[in-house]
Amino acid sequence: MTLTEERPQTDTRVLVTAGRRMSRWLRQPIGGHGPVYGADRVRLGLFLVPMIIVFIVLFAIPLAQSIWWSFTDFNGYNSDAQFVGLRNYANVFTDPSMLAGLSFTLLYTVATTIIITVLAIPLAVVLDRAFFGRNAVRAIFFFPAIPSVAILGLVWGFILNPLGSGALNSLLMSIAGVGPIPWLSNSTLAQLSVIAVAVWTSTGWHAILYLAYLQSIPGDYYEVARIDGASGPQRFFHITLPLLLPAMTVSWLLLMTGGLKVYDLPITLTKGGPGFSTFTITQTIIQNGVSQAKYGQASALAVIFMIAVGAIVALQLFLSRRLEGRFS
Repeated sequence: MTLTEERPQTDTRVLVTAGRRMSRWLRQPIGGHGPVYGADRVRLGLFLVPMIIVFIVLFAIPLAQSIWWSFTDFNGYNSDAQFVGLRNYANVFTDPSMLAGLSFTLLYTVATTIIITVLAIPLAVVLDRAFFGRNAVRAIFFFPAIPSVAILGLVWGFILNPLGSGALNSLLMSIAGVGPIPWLSNSTLAQLSVIAVAVWTSTGWHAILYLAYLQSIPGDYYEVARIDGASGPQRFFHITLPLLLPAMTVSWLLLMTGGLKVYDLPITLTKGGPGFSTFTITQTIIQNGVSQAKYGQASALAVIFMIAVGAIVALQLFLSRRLEGRFS
């Protein structure tokens, strides 16, 4: 037998062996549980392809572009952006609008997180009790979370209009004879107004979140504590509050991430004014990147913002887990 006659037989044996191995792999169950075989494994893996494509196109590529643009003088129009190093990052900490956006965003996030938590937990405790019309009261407190925040901002802009024609100023004038109060034209009052409206819109939603966790606490705990002579405040601080820590972790995470990226409420209520007093980081990024064609500087702020949000969220989750472990 010649070499030319042996080669086809050898190739055939290789192909048969590879086919048998592939067939055995396709018949293997996934994880040893149930009749899900390798063919199904391939089909299940194909379902991940759209998710991976969306992740790459809508997150990975834009993130990489933003990081690159933050080191250039890219203005959104020219394609020959020049590398400028860390100049954009240095400008972030000298631009007054960016500093104002950073300071108010942090103030807004911290204030709304603390105030909503302080109000939502007692409200959830009250709504957990049995009284006439309880479901209607729950719906009333939850209602502000249903409409769009942008619509609520426009409505509250009419209510808090600093002119005498504003709804609140007209009411105060007719009842107490108080002159027009500059709710949205004074820097401090504008910041307080934005925070107050945010608290009004979100307290009911977070109260319902805490209520869901409250209803999962066994009533036997309170009964035993009551038999042992524990007072109402003692039952709250030693039973209710520790068992609400998982709910507080979820609530704080939502409040902090939502507060750090807030845009719709301040832009519809005050448009960032007066001056830069209610500017947010998101508004600053949009204004510098789109309106002023400073994509490089806006990208630098976005990168700093992303790192800061990641660090704050990681720290918050770490502390929350430590508290949960301590009281569990």
